Amino acid sequence: MTSRRSWKDIHGILLLDKRLGISSNRALQEAKRLYQANKAGHTGSLDPLATGLLPVCFGAATKISGMLLDDNKRYQVQVQLGIKTDTGDLEGNIIESKPVPEVSIQTLKVILEKFTGPQDQIPPMYSALKQDGKKLYELARNGITVERKARHITIFELTLLSYQNDILELDVYCSKGTYIRTLAEDIGQELGCGATVKALRRTQVGQFSIDQAITITQLENLDEQSLISRLIAVDTPLQTLPAIQLNNQQTVNIRYGQTLNLELNIEKALYGSVRMYHENEFLGLGEMRLDGKLAPKKLFNLNT
Repeated sequence: MTSRRSWKDIHGILLLDKRLGISSNRALQEAKRLYQANKAGHTGSLDPLATGLLPVCFGAATKISGMLLDDNKRYQVQVQLGIKTDTGDLEGNIIESKPVPEVSIQTLKVILEKFTGPQDQIPPMYSALKQDGKKLYELARNGITVERKARHITIFELTLLSYQNDILELDVYCSKGTYIRTLAEDIGQELGCGATVKALRRTQVGQFSIDQAITITQLENLDEQSLISRLIAVDTPLQTLPAIQLNNQQTVNIRYGQTLNLELNIEKALYGSVRMYHENEFLGLGEMRLDGKLAPKKLFNLNT
C-alpha cells in the first residue's frame, strides 16, 4: 500500500468512465489512490447500476466542482416496461407487474413528446436528497415514505432509439437535478403498464463527452507521466467566462485578496464572473463589478 506521505498535490479533471456495479464514491477513491492525490471529489453521483462519464476533480479543481454539477447532462437509458420496482431500477424489488399494451412507434414518440420541455419532477425516495437531516434512501430502506417537494427541471431532448421486447432505449438530454428513474416511471404510468430502469449510461456532462473518458483498468496500465497527461486543465470548464489579464502588481494585489480598480482598462459592459490570468497562469475566478472594480472570488494556487 502506498504511504500517505508520498501522496501529491495534483490539480486537474479526470474524465472517468465508471464501470457497472460500483458506487461513484468507490470509483472516486480508486482514481484518487491511483493518482496518489491528496484531494479529490466527483461531480454528480451515478448509481451502481449506471455506467459512464464521471468527472473527477483533483486539488484546486474541486473548487469548481459545483459548476460541473450545474451542467446539463446526457444519458442513454434502457427502460423495461411492464414492471415497477421500489427503487425505480432493476436493483430493487418488483412491486407491480402489468401486461404491456401494444403500442406503435409513432404513439411512443407522441408520448415522449409530453415529457419534453420544462416541468416539475418529484424526486424518488431512493435518492441521496436529505430531509430533516436524513437521506431519503435511508428512510426508504426502513420502509418510510415521505412527501417530497417537486423540483423544476428541463428535458431538452428525449429521443427514442429503439423499442423491442418491451424495452425502450432512449437518449435523454436534460438539466441538472433530473432523475432518469423518475422519468422512466412516469413514462410507464403514461402507458398504463409501469416501467423501471434496466440500464443507464451517462454520455455527456456539460462540454465533456464519454468519448473523452477512460476506465480505471485503462488507467492502471499507464505510467505516471501518461496518467498526468489524461488530466484536463482546471480552467477548461470555465472557457465561456470572459478572461482578464493582470500585470505583475495586480497579480500580487489580487492574491492578497485586494479589490482592483480596472475601470480604465476594460469596457464597462464587462461584469460578472471572469477568469483571471497572469501571462499564461490561471489565477482563479474574480467578480467584475459595474463600477469597474475586480474582486477576487476563488483563487487557485496550481504550483503546489
